[in-house]
Order: sequence, then C-alpha cells, then structure tokens
Amino acid sequence: MSARITRFFLGFIPRNFNEMRGLVNYCLSCCVNTLLQTFSATWELTDLLDRLDAADVRKGKYNVPLQLKKVLAAMQSDLPQPAPHHDFLHCLDRNSIPLRTQHDADEVFLSILDLMQQQMADKALALDIQNLYKISVETHLTCLECASVQTRASYLLSLPLHIKEVNNSLEGCLTSFFEHQELRDIDCCFCAQCRNKTPSKQGVKLVSLPPILCMHLKRFRNNSGYTRKLGSKVTFPETIRLSEILHEAFSADFAQNDCEYTLYAVVVHSGTAMFGHYTAYVRHRRNQRWFYADDSHVEQVSWEDVQSTFGGHGGRTAYMLMYRRGSNKEGQQQPECSG
Repeated sequence: MSARITRFFLGFIPRNFNEMRGLVNYCLSCCVNTLLQTFSATWELTDLLDRLDAADVRKGKYNVPLQLKKVLAAMQSDLPQPAPHHDFLHCLDRNSIPLRTQHDADEVFLSILDLMQQQMADKALALDIQNLYKISVETHLTCLECASVQTRASYLLSLPLHIKEVNNSLEGCLTSFFEHQELRDIDCCFCAQCRNKTPSKQGVKLVSLPPILCMHLKRFRNNSGYTRKLGSKVTFPETIRLSEILHEAFSADFAQNDCEYTLYAVVVHSGTAMFGHYTAYVRHRRNQRWFYADDSHVEQVSWEDVQSTFGGHGGRTAYMLMYRRGSNKEGQQQPECSG
C-alpha cells in the first residue's frame, strides 16, 4: 500500500487510537460513563475482577461485577470506536440505578461497590475489592457532662469532604473533616452513663488508609428543599503526603509511616444541581499521561487542564478525586500505611 493511501485511511482513525476508548452517551449515561473511565484507570480493580469466574455467577445478565468485568475488558482493547457498554447500563437499570435519570456520581459509585459485595459468590474476592477502597475509622463520642467516652469502629469507601463558600484547599478540607465537633441542643446524643441525651464532643480517628483513596467534594447544598451547587474553588495537588497533614488524626493503632498518594482520576461536574453533565480526567494505565473523557470524545491533556477544574469561576468543577497510594507506576509495590 502506498504512503498516500496509508495516510488516507489513517485520517479516519482518532488520534488516541491504541490509548483510550470513549463511551457513547446512552440514555443520559454520562455519570456512569465517567465512573467507568475511573474504574478502568484503577488497574488494581480490573486485576481483581479478572479473578471472577463467570461459571460461578447466577443471573449473569444482571450481575453487576460480571458485567463490569466485561465492559472494563472491552475498554482495555486497542480499538478506535467507543467501547460497548449497553449491557452494563441495562444491568444497572435492573439493579435500581435507572437509565434516563440524572444521578449523583458519588452515590452511583458507592452503589456499584455495594452491589458487587452483594452479588459476588466469592466472598474473599469481594472482600479484596472492598479493601481496595476501605477507610477504617474510629468515632469517639465524649460526654461533656460526665466525660465518659463511647468508641465505635466503622469504615468509609469515599471520604465526604465539606467545602466552604470561599476558597478551599484539599488539605484544609481533610483537616476540617477530622476536627472535633461539639454536639448540642437537637444534636445531643444519648449517654449511657448519664442515662440521658447530653451535650457531647465528637471526633474521628483514622485506623487505616486504603490503596485507593476516594474523596468526595460535597458541592451540593440543600436549603428548604432547594438544591444548589457550590462553585467554590478547591485546589488539590497531584501528590499529597497524608502523614504530614493528618498526623493528629491517626489513631493509636495507626502505623506512622509516610503515606504518599498520587492523583490518578478526577470526576468533573458541569452545570447546575438540576441540569448537569459529568466528565473525567484520568491517567492512562500504561503511559501515565492525563486524558480527558467526555462520553465518546477522548483526548490527551496536561496537568494544567486538570487544574482548570479547581472551580471558583463557574463552569467545570472537580467533584470526586481518586488518589493511589505510592507510585502510579503499574506493578510497583506500595508502602504499607495502615495499622
């Protein structure tokens, strides 16, 4: 074939061929499309799902982990056209994440993780997937009248971070999350020692951090039944060292190691609380370059483009941040960072 003919055919191939596949917006699927791009960039999850045996799955057509495994495998293939994902979308539809509906990305993210736990027969594998995102915490409730302390162990799969009306930083949002709060008046809690509802002080301590740390920037406020979106500026770094920021938030059982995390995915929300659109910035699994995915459109971008989602000027704002512990290089061993 002549060079001229070769160039003619190459003109029909998107410039990101052999790098990333987009996803067609099908029945308002931009939210799920965006989350699929972040799951695809989470190679730890795709590697775990490779262990899922389809023969052990009942009702495979409506099984979320099996359908997720299939669509993520399709997204890894080196084909120029968008990856097929209608089966996964219809599977979610049958599992109470309906099509033709605007969704909240963090809620859908947590629902997908929960459905995987429910529908996997291999409970050891299900636990491995949960541990990938599991943030173990201790909640301490101190009665301000008798000084008795109640401690409760729990976990989160996504860290919900409150943001202010003015400028924010991710470091500041994290520090605020772990600050002690006084609970008074209607927020008083029952004290077993006093046998009554009393004022108290509540604090949260970190017991362990996961390999993948997901953080949800809570941009939506509900006032008297009306939901509005905060476009406040929230700066976030490519690399964050949590041992320096959250040292005082570590529990006594937490191993005080250097906990460095590197950003690899950003879920972006555009528009208002009622009429919005989701897109994603993700690092490519192999070459570690940043890419922007807007449904079927995918293009290579820079870190400066990712920073444009800090907010403060309307338009597109970061809504969820996903950080990987240690290096972003695939297969590199990650340092221990838990109790």
